[in-house]
Amino acid sequence: MAKKPASEKTSAKVASAAAKVLKDPKASKNAKSAAASALTQKGSDERTSSKVASKAAKVLKDPKASKAEKTVAASALTQKAGKAPAKKAAPAKKAAKKK
Repeated sequence: MAKKPASEKTSAKVASAAAKVLKDPKASKNAKSAAASALTQKGSDERTSSKVASKAAKVLKDPKASKAEKTVAASALTQKAGKAPAKKAAPAKKAAKKK
């Protein structure tokens, strides 16, 4: 029987960081999208859309992003919709020996 993926929810710490990001006039649009997504998921079973996940990934790559921005971006990515468990690589085929 396949295991059901764990339901991730935004913690109080991340929700607080998200509120800071939303209030910050210097925060990027991508960071604010990730923050809004994280707050939406506080106490609900909502998942991060692919569009917001893409924006969150950009925030994580941005060297100018604040710690709060990166925290909410990471949380949003953790809660991405359609997240499937990693597949194991198939074993490599051995080459036939020549005589």
